[in-house]
Amino acid sequence: MPSSGQRTGIANLPLHYGKVSPWLFWRMCQLAREITIVTIEEFGPEEMLRRLSDPFWFQAFGCVLGYDWHSSGVTTTICGALKEEMRGLEKDLGLFIAGGKGRTSRKPLRR
Repeated sequence: MPSSGQRTGIANLPLHYGKVSPWLFWRMCQLAREITIVTIEEFGPEEMLRRLSDPFWFQAFGCVLGYDWHSSGVTTTICGALKEEMRGLEKDLGLFIAGGKGRTSRKPLRR
C-alpha cells in the first residue's frame, strides 16, 4: 500500500467506436459547464484541474454527466463537452480545455 493513501489498481476500459447521441451530448455539455463553473467558483481552477486529472473522479464525473458506460470514449467525450461549453469563459474562469473526439480534438480554441 502506498504511503500517500492513493488508491492503485488496474481498470480495463474497452475501446468503443461511434458517437454519443446528440441529445445526450447536449445534456452532458450543459451539466459539465455548470459543475465546472461551480467548482471553480468555490475551489479555484487549480482544484478543478486536480479533479479532472484524478482518474477515479474523472470516471465518476462522466457517470454523473450521463456517460455511464465505462469505456475509453469517456475521456474524449468529456473533454469535447467541456471544450464546447467552456468556450468564451476560459479567461474568466482561468481554465482552458483542449481535446475532443476525432477532428474536433485538433481544432484550435477560438478566442
